[in-house]
Amino acid sequence: MDQTSSTTSDTGAAKISEQDYTRFCEFFYRKTGIMFGDNKGYFVERRLHERMAAVGSGSFREYFTGLRFDTVGTELQQLVNVMTVNETYFYREDYQFDELVRHVLPDIASRRAPGEPIRIWSMPCSTGEEPYSIAMQILENWTRADDYEIQILASDIDSRVVAAAREGIYGERALHRLSPRLKSRYFETHASGYQVVEALRGSIDFSVVNVADPIAMRRFRDVDVIFCRNMLIYFDDVSRRTAVETLYESLRPGGVICLGHSESMSRMSSMFEPRKYGSTILYQRPAHHD
Repeated sequence: MDQTSSTTSDTGAAKISEQDYTRFCEFFYRKTGIMFGDNKGYFVERRLHERMAAVGSGSFREYFTGLRFDTVGTELQQLVNVMTVNETYFYREDYQFDELVRHVLPDIASRRAPGEPIRIWSMPCSTGEEPYSIAMQILENWTRADDYEIQILASDIDSRVVAAAREGIYGERALHRLSPRLKSRYFETHASGYQVVEALRGSIDFSVVNVADPIAMRRFRDVDVIFCRNMLIYFDDVSRRTAVETLYESLRPGGVICLGHSESMSRMSSMFEPRKYGSTILYQRPAHHD
């Protein structure tokens, strides 16, 4: 970052001073739990200039003042949308989906009467490939799926990707790991590629949720399985610990959380117990009362 505001960036806008950049990063961190390091300066500044141009702010100071006093949070949501990276595809890290139907769901069902709910939460859900993959995996491979009320929740901090997930339209690249049979069963051809069939789209509860917002997180309770893959790596130690505690509260005792293959809960929190399900390690909220 430059020390001054007098020079211009390659977008033609005045560069943001190091002091203002630091103030912005601290503000964004408090609101979202996401921490930008110095190596993200170019990326963050470009996105800020995009939003400044969109709202007609003549300077960073003017934009930042409006952002802080926006009580509705409309501009903060727009900023979150451009600051978060969302790229995924169907059946990504699918070994966890295999263990879900092979071991995790049968284990939950052994403690649940037929007809009772089993709640699975995908967060961050990005553009929807993960929750739709979970639903297809269960429908295709768990013979007792009809015996329980399976609820799949999906949320993300980015309102644009949640809207895209609800619409369920994808290009060929997102579907490259799906078999022709799955494509024909769960997708219809669309002018822009493929669209998830209406029945499957309607079965998933999509919502915009910020894990750093305790009020918004209250609606997520008694969840049996949380897929939270590759989100916590964007947080620093403090916000990561807070997020983990919030997820812990969302889980039913005995519930489990799935992390990305490079993540380890033992480095973040001692609240969970590692548990081996087949070939994968998941992290379980202890079944006993705390």
